[in-house]
Amino acid sequence: MSETDGDAPQTDDPRMIYETVSAEVEGVLVGNETAIEHLTIALLTRGHLLLEGVPGVAKTTIANLFGRATGMDYTRIQMTPDILPADITGTHIYREPVGEFELRRGPVFANLVVADEINRATPKTQSALLEAMEERTVTIEGETLPLPEPFMVVATQNPIEMEGIFELPEAQRDRFMFKITIDLPDRETESELLDRFDNNPDLGPDATTQTVDLGSLADAREAVASVHVADPVKTYILDIVAATRTHPDVTFGASPRATLAFLNGAKARAAIRGRTYAIPDDIKALATQILAHRMVLSTDADLSNVDPETIVSEIVDSVTVPDVGDDALEIPVNDTV
Repeated sequence: MSETDGDAPQTDDPRMIYETVSAEVEGVLVGNETAIEHLTIALLTRGHLLLEGVPGVAKTTIANLFGRATGMDYTRIQMTPDILPADITGTHIYREPVGEFELRRGPVFANLVVADEINRATPKTQSALLEAMEERTVTIEGETLPLPEPFMVVATQNPIEMEGIFELPEAQRDRFMFKITIDLPDRETESELLDRFDNNPDLGPDATTQTVDLGSLADAREAVASVHVADPVKTYILDIVAATRTHPDVTFGASPRATLAFLNGAKARAAIRGRTYAIPDDIKALATQILAHRMVLSTDADLSNVDPETIVSEIVDSVTVPDVGDDALEIPVNDTV
């Protein structure tokens, strides 16, 4: 936990949370606004995030900086082919001096768990995170234990290495609310990064201070949950998700979990922009990050190297955007959302 925990400002305003966290992270790294925005949305909606990018683009550092800025207890698990499920969840250790078994909790018992290079772990080990990500509990030798609150998994993976990796199964991918691709920076951003670290070679996560009081997070989440989503916007979500299930290049489309990710994500995106209602642009902005990693492409599409992001773009372009007027965006008096 950050040493500044007691000094962190107490705010239940999602917009303020996003702006302060983003500014703090930008003090170390530049050009990662999309990742920070989606990390904030995931935190406000109890979601998990998958970061994909080539080595050296600061995937793990982004997660570390976000954890420090939000004041979350942070652990990092380096996934390898020989790591076992018990190495993640924990196990009972026999204590000879007292003649009893003692529970030794694994690194999953933290607010922010970073599973680094998750696709290097075997499917059996990857499955150790399934219960934790969905139920927020861990079962060790028949005993079910609650995980800390908040709880969030951020996993990273390298898209270019093919040796010694295990592709994430559909059930695992579906539990990630978003998949964010961290691209190589443009020249201007990389030049700014170069100057920044030239002036301060020791600049790193330790330079980040806590900007959020976790005690106010529950209120911020309630503010997000109260954001109004009009019926035409809900229909728009359903139409987009349904289109993934009928696209000729897709064998298995998005699940109902993706539908809920759209709903919750749109609410949080609206809230961090200061709105009390969601609009179709919120849905369009989140479509690629919610859908691309969930769809299972057909064999022909896979062999033809069809890009899932391209399919998502086709789907979004093909679905009619609802004409949502001001009246539809107003929160009904008897709305109990």
